[in-house]
Amino acid sequence: MTETTKTHVILLACGSFNPITKGHIQMFERARDYLHKTGRFIVIGGIVSPVHDSYGKTGLVSSRHRLTMCQLAVQSSDWIRVDPWECYQDTWQTTCSVLEHHRDLMKRVTGCILSNVNTPSITPVIGQPQNESSQNIYQNNNSVSSKPTAAKILGKVGESLSRICCVRPPMERFTFVDENANLGTVMRYEEIELRILLLCGSDLLESFCIPGLWNEADMEVIVGEFGIVVVPRDGADPERIMNHSSILRKYKNNILVVKDDSNHPMSVVSSTKSRLALQHGDGHVVDYLCQPVIDYILKSQLYINASG
Repeated sequence: MTETTKTHVILLACGSFNPITKGHIQMFERARDYLHKTGRFIVIGGIVSPVHDSYGKTGLVSSRHRLTMCQLAVQSSDWIRVDPWECYQDTWQTTCSVLEHHRDLMKRVTGCILSNVNTPSITPVIGQPQNESSQNIYQNNNSVSSKPTAAKILGKVGESLSRICCVRPPMERFTFVDENANLGTVMRYEEIELRILLLCGSDLLESFCIPGLWNEADMEVIVGEFGIVVVPRDGADPERIMNHSSILRKYKNNILVVKDDSNHPMSVVSSTKSRLALQHGDGHVVDYLCQPVIDYILKSQLYINASG
């Protein structure tokens, strides 16, 4: 498959990140490596979206702290970003609404096609900067090099992703038109498929099987329209879990289970174990958290008491 025929993916992880651990970052890395090895996908970005303070989980520290820790954890990554949108809302947001927000935002900012799993879009959306006297980004100068290749489009997406994560995007800078509009000198995108997939552990997948915990309409959207990438935790069997939910069975083809040779225990994803290690002064905390996050926790005196 060529670059333009592969599905381009942004991985989105929602959660408390209380605190964010090495394991959370490893989930992104393992998922990206696996998707690339399938030959069907190109992962062009990762988004960490911490939950709102009103989520109400016991021991949940302020989003101000959790956002900072997440930013420290990904500061050395050239493709994972932290997005504060969920924390900035007036109240807690469902996972479904967070996915829909990022889908709509990426469509508007990047101008790329965003499709769901089963019905790829056939109408591209083109982003044209306004109020700029300089040459249009996608202007056709009758030059071969001006052709909007996949590499150029990915560069545009990457720039947009880094711009919209960690800051509030200047949405007023763009106007969007469809292929039937008068484009003037604006050049039509080559069609690429861009999907936002929910990245999670098998514990979240298992929670889908708990009656009444998830809104079924939300599950239909999350699994049916977006899709999920699951990184199994120790001893978990995603295939068995999926068989316990009619919705998961219905959209089984939209659930990608990471299969790799990694022997790294997924227990290092556990924020609970990290907090316990901090409370007990356990030196093994370095196995769970990166040093910048540890330094910030100690400086801010977080999780030191049993109350969190």
